[in-house]
Amino acid sequence: MMTREDIDTVKQLLASPKKIAIIPHRNPDGDAMGSTLGLYHFLKLLGHEPVVITANESPDFLTWLPSFDTVKVYEKDVEGCNKILQDAQIVFTLDFNTLSRVGDFMAEALRRVQAPFIMIDHHQAPDTYAVVTFSDTSYGSTCEMVYHFIQQLGEGHLLNKTIATCLYTGIVTDSGSFRYRSVTGTTHRIAAEFIDLGIDNSNIHSLLFDNHSHSRIQILARALQNMKVLPAYKTSYSTLSQEELNSFGHNKGDTEGIVNYGLSMKDIVFTAFFTENKDEGIVKISFRSKGGFDVNAYAREHFSGGGHVNAAGGKSNESLEATIQKFIATLAHTKID
Repeated sequence: MMTREDIDTVKQLLASPKKIAIIPHRNPDGDAMGSTLGLYHFLKLLGHEPVVITANESPDFLTWLPSFDTVKVYEKDVEGCNKILQDAQIVFTLDFNTLSRVGDFMAEALRRVQAPFIMIDHHQAPDTYAVVTFSDTSYGSTCEMVYHFIQQLGEGHLLNKTIATCLYTGIVTDSGSFRYRSVTGTTHRIAAEFIDLGIDNSNIHSLLFDNHSHSRIQILARALQNMKVLPAYKTSYSTLSQEELNSFGHNKGDTEGIVNYGLSMKDIVFTAFFTENKDEGIVKISFRSKGGFDVNAYAREHFSGGGHVNAAGGKSNESLEATIQKFIATLAHTKID
């Protein structure tokens, strides 16, 4: 929860109508877009002029979110977005806690902003750029934090179906449809409140998980074909090369969630998913685990990444083959149980 001092600071900042920029991390997922658009609709009800700016395009399975058509994309309109940032009187950063998570180009633009920042995030080790930092790793999603943020401001009466639809989206996606250990009784009570507000929870799940393109299904099939199991380390991993992705005409978001399949096998505790991105010259890596194995610590130590105890990301500047070899080599010195 926020401190009394932080609550008072936020109330003072929001006391009169302001131009507000709301920023999610690069390659936004359901929690990033759900939290930013949920906050967008809340701030509109308070009489502010909010604008959501993403660093790059969002995946297609999120474009149905209420007011998604108002979202600005920095890479598509650098000049226009820089003008919005410079005119902003408050900047919210949601679902990330270090400016590098929006990419170097946009991060530099954010560093030039003179307005106060407010951070709402549930990842470890937050930076100190914000005047108010609502950071707590015990929350399963930033969307759940935005719900509490609204309640702590004494504005819970403004919660409506539109805000709830956005926030429910991030809670569902970041909780693995309520499967992860971060889910609490409070999480379910919030979901129940949103259903009482009129959200179509069944349709939200369908839009998120039953709305895939043919290319997405082909990519999933290839990733499963590529999956390897290392029983001695209770580990599995899968790969997709740039050539394989190109052969299926992939779109942004087509690889979302594939990493989770690696944990669905009996006796597997740790899994990784490696995706080659030749445009950026890196291999993107997703890590997942069960129980107490800390993939956040593992990603930080070996692959310039981080995240949560059971879900993290990383990257490698080496080739896909060299990255896999490094990954396998680390397992011999990693206690996995």
